[in-house]
Amino acid sequence: MKPEPGAARGPKRPGVRRAAFEQLYALHGREVWAVAYGRRADADLALDVTQEAFLRLWREMERGEVIDNPRAWLIRVARNLAEDHAKSAFRRNGTQTPEQMNGVGSHEPPPLDKLERDETFAQVRAVIDELPPADREILTLRYALEYDTPAIAELLGVQATAVHMRLSRARQRLADRLNALGVRQPP
Repeated sequence: MKPEPGAARGPKRPGVRRAAFEQLYALHGREVWAVAYGRRADADLALDVTQEAFLRLWREMERGEVIDNPRAWLIRVARNLAEDHAKSAFRRNGTQTPEQMNGVGSHEPPPLDKLERDETFAQVRAVIDELPPADREILTLRYALEYDTPAIAELLGVQATAVHMRLSRARQRLADRLNALGVRQPP
């Protein structure tokens, strides 16, 4: 059976192999990062997961493996890596990095405003971290990366109506949790 166009395979010449790999990274790197970010809400971890997913793809290509749908393969690997990280002892103990807990802005507001904004951001981040991974993922795709409904539907392998339903439910769960904490207007 002939692989579909865009299938990842390990070409014999290193220059061709590298160009094919770089093309895959250019096509899918942002999307793989978004999936990882949606799962863990940590930009640095998402970058690490993206790099690891592409490293694994490179290794598969080097072994001569044919991957018929590299995009789907990369997304699946990124999701698994992000979930594996969540299961580690570091995440189970609830330890957060200082970068994740401190909002750093380029223009400093007055100290009291900054303190209030930082507290609100911390509450929002904590609530987002508590959301189910599917909610974090779909909210990130829609609002952080500004993907439209058809793009999200294709990425997740669902119908557009399911995307609307999931977005609506995720927004409602986020709003309910923020309201319960007294956060009426997110920053």
